[in-house]
Amino acid sequence: MGAYKNIRQTVREEFKARGETYKNHIIEWNALPTVTRIQRPTNLYKAKTLGYKAKDGVVLARVRIKKGRRKRARPDGGRKPAKSGSFFSRGKSLRAIAEEKAARKFLNCEVLNSYYAGETGDRRYYEIILLDRNSPRINSDKFFSKIIRQKGRAQRGLSIAGRKYRGLEG
Repeated sequence: MGAYKNIRQTVREEFKARGETYKNHIIEWNALPTVTRIQRPTNLYKAKTLGYKAKDGVVLARVRIKKGRRKRARPDGGRKPAKSGSFFSRGKSLRAIAEEKAARKFLNCEVLNSYYAGETGDRRYYEIILLDRNSPRINSDKFFSKIIRQKGRAQRGLSIAGRKYRGLEG
């Protein structure tokens, strides 16, 4: 079995078992800010398949998102009872929202891709792969240089998660 296949197998078993190391990771993540820069991916196999490379200019961030439907404030004045609902489904996926949060935090970076990292009862964690626009290593890379030219990818729905909620990809 190859190295990455072995890594994938290990990560799958860890997620299925929800072992002690997974629980310890989640406890640590809860104490951190909502958007946190990380040194290396939690799931190396998944990050590599989505375009991650361990080189200068590739930044990783872990984002915490609140699960559940969106709560709307109660309207003032008279309304029919049917029109005063409280909870509404979001138009975007939690993954797309996480990408936008990371893009707002790291202004000099563009979102390449993201993947699921874990969850608790009320929070979900995603790891976002970002590309630094000012890095010479990124500018010289053929694939990455095309992506960093698209300013505001996450906000305009051009990342994979954004394309899905816009109905452009299955």
